[in-house]
Amino acid sequence: MDLKTSFDGLKLNNPLMPAAGPLVGDDEKMMFLEAQGCGAIVSKTISTKDAHIPKPCIYGDREYVMNSELWSEFPKEMWINHFLPDFKRKSDGRPLIISVGYTKEDMEELIPLLDPFADAFEVSTHYVGTDLNVVGETVATIRKHTKKPIYMKISPHIPHPDLFAKTIKEHGANGVVAINSLGPTMKINIKTREIEYGNDKGFVWTSGPVIKNLALATVYTIKQAEPSLTVIGVGGIASADDVIEFLLAGASAVQMLSAALLRGKQLYSNIIADLPKALEKYGFHSVKEVIATNLCNPVKYQANVPELIPEKCIKCDLCVKVCPYFAITMRDQITFDATKCFNCGLCVTKCPTKAIIMK
Repeated sequence: MDLKTSFDGLKLNNPLMPAAGPLVGDDEKMMFLEAQGCGAIVSKTISTKDAHIPKPCIYGDREYVMNSELWSEFPKEMWINHFLPDFKRKSDGRPLIISVGYTKEDMEELIPLLDPFADAFEVSTHYVGTDLNVVGETVATIRKHTKKPIYMKISPHIPHPDLFAKTIKEHGANGVVAINSLGPTMKINIKTREIEYGNDKGFVWTSGPVIKNLALATVYTIKQAEPSLTVIGVGGIASADDVIEFLLAGASAVQMLSAALLRGKQLYSNIIADLPKALEKYGFHSVKEVIATNLCNPVKYQANVPELIPEKCIKCDLCVKVCPYFAITMRDQITFDATKCFNCGLCVTKCPTKAIIMK
């Protein structure tokens, strides 16, 4: 199975790479991710000053991570004099995308220093705000100092991803990384009456599987608006199936971080190993074939009343409890009231044994 993908002169043996964060915080960590088989490596976000990070800073739940971690805790000199040259010396040559932040003034200083080590740049806009003129000026500043590909990382609070994409394209960016973590969010401990894992304002950022559907929609919106832009999907990826979904939505490659924090760092190699089987299961012969596939939207406004497969029903009554239209009752078996049923499909998706179908 051919897992290769390429874009903007970058060639990846597979579409999975780490996202900027604690797992790529120095050269040893980046080498670990290379050994895991990632198609490209992304550094932790480097800024002009090292970050002062509250502790503890990462909270892991079943489907999400909350964190108050910022950019790299190491000064730029450590990256320029040690981490990056050491990584380039030890690496097998797969693409290195250096994450940088945040302001136009930071870019004036950082890009010339980092350009000798980078195959491409990822630029976080997390703290830049929503003014697209500022974003555009930041891209233009970066482009003055490098010929390498530039990918602007969009945050969920940007109100119009399509206009964001148009703006960065006009100013010289090659693509978008979509999306950054969601926030600000909050974690409260009821027993202690305290804010947990917050910054000095009490806030954290949320990432992981819980934001996957928002990320998919953003990837799709950007690719539909600006098809010539490269999109790198990130936000909620935790399986080979997730990788395929992002590629179908319009991504050329994907990044993952939070799921590895929740389920273990070996998840990278597991997903890469699972990807050929997942592609075969869905009838694909390569990653490039997935990327080239046009995603259909067969929207309908009429449907049939659900039907029960009696032999599959375990009479758990979950469909009765969740039906928002009070259209399901349990008699001798689950019964649907066609006069009340809105054909919403919730019962079909919630049934644990797939005993309810909608033709």
